[in-house]
Amino acid sequence: MPTRILPAVGDADAVRSLTTLLSQLPDAEPVAPVTDSTQLVDTLARLAAESIDELPEVVVVHERIGPVPALELIREVALRFPAVGVILVTSDAGPGLFQAAMDYGARGLVALPLSYEELASRVNAVAQWSMGVRRHLGAGGDVFSGVGGTVVTVSGAKGGVGATLTAIQLALAAQASGRGAALLDMDLQTGDIASYLDIQFRRSIVDLAAINDITPRVLADAVFRHDTGVALLLAPGDGERGEEVTDRAARHIVSALRSRYEVVVIDCGAQLSGASAAAVEMADTALLVTTPDVVAVRGAKRTVRMWDRLQIRKAEETMIVVNRHTRGTEIQPALIQRITGTGIAATAIPANFKELQGAVDAGRVHELDAKSTVKQALWTLAGELGLVKGTEGAVPQRRNGRARGADRAALTFRRRKEIGR
Repeated sequence: MPTRILPAVGDADAVRSLTTLLSQLPDAEPVAPVTDSTQLVDTLARLAAESIDELPEVVVVHERIGPVPALELIREVALRFPAVGVILVTSDAGPGLFQAAMDYGARGLVALPLSYEELASRVNAVAQWSMGVRRHLGAGGDVFSGVGGTVVTVSGAKGGVGATLTAIQLALAAQASGRGAALLDMDLQTGDIASYLDIQFRRSIVDLAAINDITPRVLADAVFRHDTGVALLLAPGDGERGEEVTDRAARHIVSALRSRYEVVVIDCGAQLSGASAAAVEMADTALLVTTPDVVAVRGAKRTVRMWDRLQIRKAEETMIVVNRHTRGTEIQPALIQRITGTGIAATAIPANFKELQGAVDAGRVHELDAKSTVKQALWTLAGELGLVKGTEGAVPQRRNGRARGADRAALTFRRRKEIGR
């Protein structure tokens, strides 16, 4: 059986050199190379969704891959696709990098300039290991799906638009449907999920920031198990400590949560930090919550453009959620979609703060009346996103398809003037 090898190389010259050598290996079947970290993860996720048998046995990651650094990318692949063996190609083959690569989950390291003998030896060894893992897991069985949990980030176009309430209700809906859900507060300086749920906590995300190997036991010690069953990983009580959560730490934490829970909802707040940027980049679905007013829509447009400039996420890969929507408002969802260039959720959240005020003031938003139109809309949104059991795949996930909500929303609007020019 030929060994399928997927090269992940960002440099055009390195692509040609590597693919030429791989094509010369006996029983090797190089597949079309991917040019960045996002494309690699999305390709593996798409193949794993079909069957574990569709995954390549070997992934070769070049040191200059981006935008996610090579070692961080290797960790994510190792966590999400444990039956895939990863080889790092690097100009620094010293013992320090070798040990770091092994710690991050690589199965081998090949030095530059490439040598046919060394590459062949490493590919053969890693392919044998990969096939052994698949036999152990039971190829095509139900032991391992390969994809890991679904990660959804919820960001606000500006403060006060309802991102935190949206994140909480999405996690509650997923948990209530029978899916294991985790809720991560990545609004590191001003996060208030604990206030919304009226809980006292000792540990926070900061306790995981300096840990390179987040084991299930370590993760379990850091999360707070809410009465609803949702696992909470909260922002620090002292906002200045949020600086301890770097983008690297955020990637480790999100990857650890993804490997343990079916649904991971992340409240990223309205301020962009290195940690929240990493979360948005890693997410399967990135939501941006706005209200239908000029200031908020301008904020949404500004955020979308910033994410695109920083190569965090493209506009068409972001989904806008309209909160406090009324039929009489001048700015309707279709106009917001046109202004921002994003996808738009088919479910708009109605404006009815009176339903929420008592539960919010009491810190009991998890006890919101089931008849509440706001709660019903947010749980409908969870179903639209495929977070509720029985609705998986209701909305195409990141980069494997685009949200179709805007196509279904044949909404009329009176205001045609562009906002935010």
